[in-house]
Amino acid sequence: MSPVSAQAIASLRARTGVSILACKEALEAAGGDEEKAIEILRKRGISQAAKKAARDQSEGLVFLKESGRVAALVMLRCETDFVARDSAFQAAGTALAETLLKDGQAAAEKIAGEKVPELVQKLGENITVGEMHRIEADIPGTYVHSNAKIGVIIGLTGGTAEQARDAAMHAAAMNPLYVAPEDVDASLVEKEKDIWREQLAKEGKPAAIMDKIMIGKEKKFREESSLLTQPFVKDNSMTVGKYLGSAKVTAYIRISIS
Repeated sequence: MSPVSAQAIASLRARTGVSILACKEALEAAGGDEEKAIEILRKRGISQAAKKAARDQSEGLVFLKESGRVAALVMLRCETDFVARDSAFQAAGTALAETLLKDGQAAAEKIAGEKVPELVQKLGENITVGEMHRIEADIPGTYVHSNAKIGVIIGLTGGTAEQARDAAMHAAAMNPLYVAPEDVDASLVEKEKDIWREQLAKEGKPAAIMDKIMIGKEKKFREESSLLTQPFVKDNSMTVGKYLGSAKVTAYIRISIS
C-alpha cells in the first residue's frame, strides 16, 4: 500500500474537521480515495463535519491585505451570513490573507489546514477556502466592495496608483472576464457563435450578410468581456484602456462570493 501523503491528510481534514490520525487511517483504508475516506469516517460515527462537507457554501467573505508592491486576496466560504459575521471566522480570514501576503501560498495553505477544521468544529458549518491569490506588480491597485463579497487586484506597469485603484473599482462593478479582447477564450467565442447562427437563421438573414453580422457580433462580444474595452464606469465617454493611457495591465484577479 502506498503511503498516504501529508497533503491528502490535510485536504481530508479541511473537509471533515476530524483528527489527523483519523484522516490518515480512513485514507489508508480507502486506498487514498478521499470520497471513500469520508464514507468510512461517517460509518465509524465521525460524521458531523463529514456531513457538513456536502452542504452548500453560498456565503462568506473576501479578505485583502497589501504592502508595497504586493497584494493578497483570500476567499473564505461558509453556509450562512451569520457565520460570516462571526469574529472567529473573520479573524481566520484575516490571518490567512496576512500569511499569504508575507509568506506566500504554501504557508497560507498550511495555516488553512490548521484553522479551517477548527472553525468547522467551533461554528458548526461547512467552511472552506475558496480562492487565494498573491500578486506582485509595479503598481498594484486593489478594491474590496463594501459588503466584502467582491475583491479585485489590478497590477500596472506605468500609470499611477489612482489609475490602478480606479481600474480595480471598475472591474468590481462590471466583472470583465478578460483583460483584452484577444484574450477571450476561443471555445467561449465558438459557443456564442453557435447561438448567433441559430438566432440569425430564425430571423431569416441572407447567407450573403451572415458572415459580416457574425464578425460584428464577435467583435462586440470580445469587447464587452474585456477590461480594457469596456466603457469606464466613472466616465463612460471613454474605455478603461483609454483612461489608463500608456499604462499596461500586468495582472488581473477578481473573486466574488456568489
